[in-house]
Amino acid sequence: MEAKKNESADLGKKGGLFFNIGLFSAMLIVVFAFEYKKYDDGSLVDLGQVTDDFEDLLEIPPTEQPPPPPPKIQQPEIIEVPDEEEIEEEIEVDLDVEITEEEVIEDIIVEEAPEEEVADEIFQIVEDPAMPPGGYQAFYDYVGKKMKYPAQARRMGIEGKVYVQFVVDRDGTLTDVQAVKGIGAGCDEEAVRVIQGAPKWSPPKQRGKPVKQRIILPITFKLG
Repeated sequence: MEAKKNESADLGKKGGLFFNIGLFSAMLIVVFAFEYKKYDDGSLVDLGQVTDDFEDLLEIPPTEQPPPPPPKIQQPEIIEVPDEEEIEEEIEVDLDVEITEEEVIEDIIVEEAPEEEVADEIFQIVEDPAMPPGGYQAFYDYVGKKMKYPAQARRMGIEGKVYVQFVVDRDGTLTDVQAVKGIGAGCDEEAVRVIQGAPKWSPPKQRGKPVKQRIILPITFKLG
C-alpha cells in the first residue's frame, strides 16, 4: 500500500514540472516571435570606395530664355485736315473825298515831350564824378598850403585825420561842408574852413547832365 502512494505522488510532481516547462517554453516562443526582425539579404558595401557623383548630378546647365519681344510702337494717326475755306467778302471802302490842286494839306506837327525835371538828388556815385582842378594831388597841395595848425592842438600834441564831408553842386561849388569825424582841439574847424575856401571843382554829370555829388575826404594833421 505504501508503494502505490509514492508512485502517485511522483507522478503528481512530474506533471507539475512538465506543466511549468511547457508554460516557460510557450512564453519564450511568444517573446521570440515579437522580438524577431527580418533583414533583407544584401551584399555589404564599403562606403569608402563609393564615388561621390552628387555634384555631377546637381549641376544643371542653365536654360537660355529668349529675350522678351520689343514693345509695340504705336504709329501716329494721320488725320486729314480740310483746306481752309476761302472767305470771299467784299470790303467796301468809302473814298468819297475830293482833293483839288488848290487845297493845301497841312503838315502834321508832332509836339516834343516836355523834358522831365531832374529831382534835386545828391548822388554818391555818378558816371562822371566831380574832380578838383589839377586833380586830387593838386587839391591836397592847396590844402597843405592853406592849413594852419591850431595852437591848442599843437600844445596838446594832437595828431590825426579829420574826415570832411561836402557836396559839389551842379556848377562845381563846394557846399554843405562839415566834419563828420574829427580829432578836436580846433582841427575840425580848421579843416572845414580850408575846404570852404577851395576853388570850384568840375561839376559831376549823370547821363551827360550836371548833378550834385556828396564827397568825403580825410584831412591829415601831423606835427613836423
